[in-house]
Parts: sequence; C-alpha cells; structure tokens
Amino acid sequence: MPKLTGLELLELVEGNPHIIFTTAYDEYAINAFDLNAVDYLLKPFSKERFDKALDKVFQKIGSGKSSDNVNQLKSHILEGKVLDKIVVKSNNNIHVIPLDEVLFIESEDDYVMIHTTKGKHLKHQTMKFYEENLDASKFIRIHRSYIVKISEINKIEKYGKDTYQVVLKNGTDLKVSRSRYQELKTMLGI
Repeated sequence: MPKLTGLELLELVEGNPHIIFTTAYDEYAINAFDLNAVDYLLKPFSKERFDKALDKVFQKIGSGKSSDNVNQLKSHILEGKVLDKIVVKSNNNIHVIPLDEVLFIESEDDYVMIHTTKGKHLKHQTMKFYEENLDASKFIRIHRSYIVKISEINKIEKYGKDTYQVVLKNGTDLKVSRSRYQELKTMLGI
C-alpha cells in the first residue's frame, strides 16, 4: 500500500472488523494474537492458508463474537511511534495530510478539527492521541482545545490580566491556558 499503512486503513474502517494480519515480518505475530487477531499470514502464503484464515473469520461471524479490540490494537501498534502524516476520511474521499501542512489541531467534542494550509478536516480522534503521537519538538499543546505547530507561531500576546494567546503566521488567534503558558515559553526559549 503505497500511501497508507494497514493501521491507517484500519483507522478509516467503521465498526469493529475481524483482523487478519498479512506481512512479510514474523516479529509481530505474538502481539497480534495477544490482541485477538483472527489470524496472521506470513508472506508468501498459499491459497489454502488464506482460505483457512477466512474460514476462521466466518466461524467468528457465525458465532456472533464481535471484534471489539480494534482501538486496543491501534494503540498497541502506535505505542512509541511518532506520526508522519494524518489520514482523514471525508465522505468517499481519503485525504493523506503531510504534517508539514498542519497548522494546528482543535478539539471538537469527540472529534478534532485539523487546520491545514489547504483547509480543514474533521476526524474522529482525541487530542490526547495527537499530544502523545506528534513530534514534541514540532507540536505543542497550548490549551485543552489546541495543539499548535511551533513553527507557525508568530507571536505571543497578552489577552487579559493573566492570560495570553498565540498569533499564528496566518493571523489566527488561539488562547493559551495558564497551565501551558510556562511550557510554551520554555519551548520557545523565552
């Protein structure tokens, strides 16, 4: 898959699919089964082996057992990895957003709005996920509602008596929480 990884594709799938790993690497097999993957096919595999894996899926479907561990699987695979792009499904389109296009990420209840140089995209994800998986030397959480690309910050200005806001290069104003202000100053070397 040239533009998406299997995990990114899984993130776009709705519901709780039954997962069969297919890979040329055997190092993830034990973890895959620990996370209740239906099967693990090591490339190259035969048609008979593929059919056997499909039979396992049909058995699970027939027994009514759901695969409710997709989020656990995603978290486990992403653990310790830094994102290099964001994949968003919008209607029937899939957008692959390079991180160099991201200006900031804004909380929208159970979703995030990803503001880019080319527009904005709504994604079902948490701010905590991005705070933990974006490169901390390039992105900083300045408020419970905002994560900002550091290179997009034009200035910090006083907003109230003891409150501040950042002004981005495109003119967008974003509030900085009191608890995040000191961290922001340290990151910027102020």
